[in-house]
Amino acid sequence: MLFGLDGVEIGLIIVFLTLFSAILSGFPVAFAIGGAGVISFGIIAALDSAGLLIHQALDTSSDAYNALVASGVNEKTISIFRYPELPRIATDSVFPAGDWEGALKRTIAGITNRINERVIAGQSIETLLAVLMFVLMGIVLERSKIANDLLTTMARVFGPLPGGLAVSIVVVGAFLAASTGIVGATVVTMGLLALPTMLRNNYSPELATGVIAASGTLGQIIPPSIVIVLLGTLAGDLYSAAQETRAQAAGCTDALTYLGEPAVVSVGTLFQAALLPGIMLAGLYAAYAFGFAMLNPSKAPAVEMGAANDEPVTRSEAFTWYLGVPIALIAGTMLLAQVNIVGTQSTQVDSFSDMGEAASLRTNVDDACKASMIELHGQAAWDAAVAEQAEIDAGGGVQQSTRLSPEEIETLRAEKVANAAPIGTGIATLAIIMGLILSVARGVSPSSDPLRLQIGAVGIVLGLAVDWLLISPLTSSGVTVILMAIPWAISIYGVVYAFGLLSRNELLRVVFPPLVLIVAVLGSILGGITNPTPAAALGAAGAIMLAAYRKLADEDRSPKVIIWSTLAVVIMILIGVNFDLRINTDDVSFESWVAFFVAYAAYLYALFGLLFSCWVLYRSGILTPAVRETAKVTSMVFTILIASQLLNLVVISFGGEHYIQDFLRSFDNVTTVFLIVMLVLFILGFVLDFLEIIYIVVPIVGPVIYGAHFDPKWVTIMIAVNLQTSFLTPPFGFALFYLRGVAPKEVTTAHIYRGVIPFVIIQVVGLLILGFFPQIVTIVPDIMGH
Repeated sequence: MLFGLDGVEIGLIIVFLTLFSAILSGFPVAFAIGGAGVISFGIIAALDSAGLLIHQALDTSSDAYNALVASGVNEKTISIFRYPELPRIATDSVFPAGDWEGALKRTIAGITNRINERVIAGQSIETLLAVLMFVLMGIVLERSKIANDLLTTMARVFGPLPGGLAVSIVVVGAFLAASTGIVGATVVTMGLLALPTMLRNNYSPELATGVIAASGTLGQIIPPSIVIVLLGTLAGDLYSAAQETRAQAAGCTDALTYLGEPAVVSVGTLFQAALLPGIMLAGLYAAYAFGFAMLNPSKAPAVEMGAANDEPVTRSEAFTWYLGVPIALIAGTMLLAQVNIVGTQSTQVDSFSDMGEAASLRTNVDDACKASMIELHGQAAWDAAVAEQAEIDAGGGVQQSTRLSPEEIETLRAEKVANAAPIGTGIATLAIIMGLILSVARGVSPSSDPLRLQIGAVGIVLGLAVDWLLISPLTSSGVTVILMAIPWAISIYGVVYAFGLLSRNELLRVVFPPLVLIVAVLGSILGGITNPTPAAALGAAGAIMLAAYRKLADEDRSPKVIIWSTLAVVIMILIGVNFDLRINTDDVSFESWVAFFVAYAAYLYALFGLLFSCWVLYRSGILTPAVRETAKVTSMVFTILIASQLLNLVVISFGGEHYIQDFLRSFDNVTTVFLIVMLVLFILGFVLDFLEIIYIVVPIVGPVIYGAHFDPKWVTIMIAVNLQTSFLTPPFGFALFYLRGVAPKEVTTAHIYRGVIPFVIIQVVGLLILGFFPQIVTIVPDIMGH
């Protein structure tokens, strides 16, 4: 044995040293990773051919091994780490059957298959396309000077507070994270715009650089996050396969039987899970900045940057219009929903009856699986499932779904009509939105004439009355539009005036457009309306139109085309929700044809607005570099994906992956295993980028940590937060390089390194909080799921 080490251990050391040498060589990371895979395989194959790599495998034909299997121990759990006393067989090769040429062929075939699965035509390619769209969205927003406006406005809001400029950086960082998700763009932008201002106002260089670098990394965890998209495409496959293996090791046929629920996890669910942790980290950053200012007022002084709203507003006016009326509107609607005054008016009835519910757990399993399920779920859950199954069997088994007769369908529809709420959910939602706009507008400018706002409020009340008195669940969508035309026109009369008042407030004028885009993108994903890829496309198109609007405003040109295009999108959505636009059926009503042509006209105008926005950005020299940068970033991601798959397959070829997994599985406590993995990821973050860790390390350790009893959403978010730290940890934290490149000369590298240390500690504290309180991760998916 070379150096007294097992051949597989030497192979892992060679891969490790080759990878880090290649990364430090200065070559582009993607090519360095692929080259490290090729070089390390060549070195290992040469040493193996020379007979220098001796691998000691368990002797599966020995009496001790067979006795252990006969005692009931699953063969998949037997390893040299868990049972080191078992006899071994020394082989003069780490490759299966001593054939390194065959291993090379399998590696080449494997990389070809993985490229096809994950880059060209696999199931995950649609999700990976969201990366391209989110990158384009972020780069366009970054180049449209929206970040500049946000920083200026937030500095005016928080500047008068101790450490207010640092807090404003955190707020803007969180805002940009939700709208761009690109760490480099955010750190560079805030470093150029905010760092000189903070230094001029006597802010500590350590605090200034630390808060900028840390806030810029929030894009890694706050959705829409590229990290979560990439992790999500891996986590789903890893969790499904790992739980199948776990179920079979427990003696059950599949994961559904063993777990009692499908072993699936999606990117949309992970976005939901990441929402609160991202907000929590932003809150911890802001709390540290404020606490630092309180303890060191001379290093983070309050700065008066000017008011964001020129019109004074009294405390009572602010309480009434910003808090009192909105709470009354929302709470009142929720109360009316509880007494069925506001609710659904749908009369849709399924053509088939509901299928009867099965027992909470499958009980027709063998004794080994039964014992494992009781150990997992508890005796009480098993007994409850047995009782449920007995009751189902006594009733003739699970009731199957059957086609309903026309009479039964009409009876069910009549019941729905009789029980329908008098005010529909859609109209109530529109009423709340318009009411909030009118209320906030009144608070922004209390000295303005309130008559038009009051007229708009009367229109809202009139619309609710029309819905209650004249519109029933059986009223067609076309008749509903006609009946609501006058109340809506009155309401819009007041809302248009309200928007004029809101535009006078700098904070609302700057925050509202990107906030609408964030709500549209995240709302469609978190609400389960669509998956991340169409939402990312919507975000990219919205970012282009928003940037064009900003450019036209700078040039003192009318942005009405973009405004009307945005309204056209809203019209399309409203028509699509309320009308049946299927015109390829046998019987199409007149109102459906009218709705279809109106929606199609709105679509064409929205498309025209998007193309016009592209032309504005192209003429301004913004679109071309944005598309070029998008292509560069996306190409880098996909090239690293391919190269990392090659390196991963090299590790698999000589048994390195199974060796690491057997080592991790040798620990009886899975929590210990998870802590080891998290510590390794944290240490690797000092020298590796998040992409390398995701595609090289996570596929190796994933089958172990995703095969435990942990919630996969919690595991993935813990990894994501850990990877976020890799941007801050010296000496190779990318956020530090980005900031160093734009920092003034008086800010040294030592300032930056000292500045990020407290935020690295905050990251660790955040990980501990999520570890002790996993509900922070799971509560939003649980609520949205129900």
